[in-house]
Amino acid sequence: MKITNVEAIYLRQPQVKQQCDSGQDVLVVRVSTDAGITGIGEVDSSPLAVKGAIEGPYSHFITAGLREIVLGEDPFETEYLWDKMYRQNVYAGRRGIAIHAMSGIDMALWDIKGKALGLPIWKLLGGGFHKRVRAYASSLFGATPQLTGEQARRFVDRGFTAVKFGWAPMGRDEATDIALVREARAGLGDKPDLMIDAGLVWDAKTALQRARAFSEHRIFWLEEPLAPDDYVGYAKLSNGTDVRIAAGEEESERKSYLELMDKGQIDIVQVDLTRCGGFTEAMKIASLAADRGLPVVNHGFTTYINVAAALHFLNAIPNSFIMEFVAEEGTSLRDELTTQTIQAHDGFVDMLDAPGLGLELSAEALEKFAVRV
Repeated sequence: MKITNVEAIYLRQPQVKQQCDSGQDVLVVRVSTDAGITGIGEVDSSPLAVKGAIEGPYSHFITAGLREIVLGEDPFETEYLWDKMYRQNVYAGRRGIAIHAMSGIDMALWDIKGKALGLPIWKLLGGGFHKRVRAYASSLFGATPQLTGEQARRFVDRGFTAVKFGWAPMGRDEATDIALVREARAGLGDKPDLMIDAGLVWDAKTALQRARAFSEHRIFWLEEPLAPDDYVGYAKLSNGTDVRIAAGEEESERKSYLELMDKGQIDIVQVDLTRCGGFTEAMKIASLAADRGLPVVNHGFTTYINVAAALHFLNAIPNSFIMEFVAEEGTSLRDELTTQTIQAHDGFVDMLDAPGLGLELSAEALEKFAVRV
């Protein structure tokens, strides 16, 4: 079997809100083979920059479009192809956009392998740790503390036993920050777990003050309170509070994660399959975290392709315990992109058993949302 084509398909909703919601547009990667088997992947990044990284022409030996690097290759050779893409784009692609682009291709290659063998990806990875995975409802904060509390009550009514709120208006001022967390806890009640995603808004001392204030409301973790590269600040924060500190969604490939784990001393390692290098690299990151006694969770605020990838990944590693699940409703691109949807029932998501990722793209959605550039 040989790779015959790699497509980078940009899809976008007609209206994109001015908010931190990466589910409003998406870059889908589709890899075709001469056996008629097609795999899909997703990249949560700057979509058109990723499209250029994939579709760009050959430039020289260590800078080339990723499509040119993998054409004609055997899609089963995922480890070799990951290394080839990295090495032949090392001049421009050791971090960020190029690794993001590699993530989508790698994900599609694993989808092809699963379809060809008739097995779900988690089984190819040697997994089997979960029959279902506990999910936390992931949402942006409400516009006010009171609206946040109302959202929390709705998530509990839907059966979730863990909820995360994030980003604006967190960071506006101390009173608002504390009120947001207080009302979120009031809406959830005593038993559900509450996670807070600060959205990169503070310095280390402010984050420490907030962590201490939030602990009264029993938050399960405080996520990304600092700039991603502030490893010294993360270490100060992690060592100065009993609140778990979570981070990792901004990282691409394992060496970035080593900085967060070893220098930043984080407690929860968050891995996004659409950014970190796909399944091939995510498994290495999870092993490094396990060696340090750290749990791994997914990050994903985009489509069901990302959700499916996370399910397979979490089922293939021993140090997983919960998954992020976007609970906001009415996102047309997410709901329509694939012919299958993935739902949480009583706070859990059932494991996927279909071959590959277990999802297929909707032809109608491609026609409706694809942007020709």
